[in-house]
Amino acid sequence: MTPLLLAAGAPALAQTAPPYRPPYAAYPGGIPAAIADQHRYENERLRFQAQSNANQARQQQIETQLRLRAIEAAREPAQSPALPPRPLYGPEQERVLRESATERREQTVRGMSQIDDWLDRPPSPQ
Repeated sequence: MTPLLLAAGAPALAQTAPPYRPPYAAYPGGIPAAIADQHRYENERLRFQAQSNANQARQQQIETQLRLRAIEAAREPAQSPALPPRPLYGPEQERVLRESATERREQTVRGMSQIDDWLDRPPSPQ
């Protein structure tokens, strides 16, 4: 019977847990240093994530501006409202309007001809 008891006792010994060691026991500096390192790593991870989010937001803002410009470029140009028709005047008043328009055109041509004359002048002898 003894071999049977020994066989039954061996598995029970194999299932016992190793002696308890705190999770930071082997960490240089002990628990405070381990906690400080955990905080430092977490801060770095959060900083990297915030930077990544800022980069993504900047990229999306650029894409949004490009899409808005493409939409604006594809939009049909707005038709300017047609000018209302000029009212009809009597024959004498129409003649006065034509003459004043002719006089304005002649003044413009005279001003332009002065510039053209100056540009067409012969080169000065050197």
